[in-house]
Amino acid sequence: MSSAQAKDEIRHRVWALLARQGAVDGDPAGRIPVFHGAGEAAKLLASTDQWRTANAAKVNPDKAQHRVRALALAASKATYMAVPKLALDQPFYLLNSLLPSYTPDEAATRDAAEAHSLLVGAEAMQRLDLVVSGSVAVNREGARIGKGRGYADIEYGMLTEAGLIDDRTVIATTVHDLQVLDEPLPEEPHDFRVDLIVTPTRIIRCPRTRRPHGLHKDRLTPEQRAEIPLLDALMANLPGGADRPA
Repeated sequence: MSSAQAKDEIRHRVWALLARQGAVDGDPAGRIPVFHGAGEAAKLLASTDQWRTANAAKVNPDKAQHRVRALALAASKATYMAVPKLALDQPFYLLNSLLPSYTPDEAATRDAAEAHSLLVGAEAMQRLDLVVSGSVAVNREGARIGKGRGYADIEYGMLTEAGLIDDRTVIATTVHDLQVLDEPLPEEPHDFRVDLIVTPTRIIRCPRTRRPHGLHKDRLTPEQRAEIPLLDALMANLPGGADRPA
């Protein structure tokens, strides 16, 4: 079984478990699960020293992390969220630009961001102290599996290339307790691990391991390169240029 197939098997197993246990809103299949207790997990994340000392955060746009975004805005952190599929030349929303016209809870929604948020590129962003990523499954070593579309890895690669994510950046995820698996998870060279796993009931601090850096050109599909305007420009600056064989 390939790594991709093994990841997909785990995704479907976790989605089915969450649905069977009534631990999510709606059908989780194909998504970052909107797990019960997401608000409590966000509050627990906000109790950590890593959160308190963070001045700038990027949080994934999924509904499960809505409360994380709202709490970051309420705490006056520079709060960024990616444009869906990174499909614009300025591929990040600066959610703070919605305040004070919106409350932090309102400004943390995708609808408000897509309608009215300031768009920024990497050159206008602060170095990120904290990255919060959605997950389908994680383990105590910090390995994670997302929903399988690859955009979190591309964001990570782009932001490390830009120097906005470095070894000081804390990477966290909020999940249901059922999403924390006591088993090895398949990983590939471009996969990043998390430093903190926060559930509605506990904080798990993961061992720090060597992080991948930059974009992995051989992992990019023609569709991703067509959808994301910045990719070709970024890859042109890599050793060998944009047309280097993968």
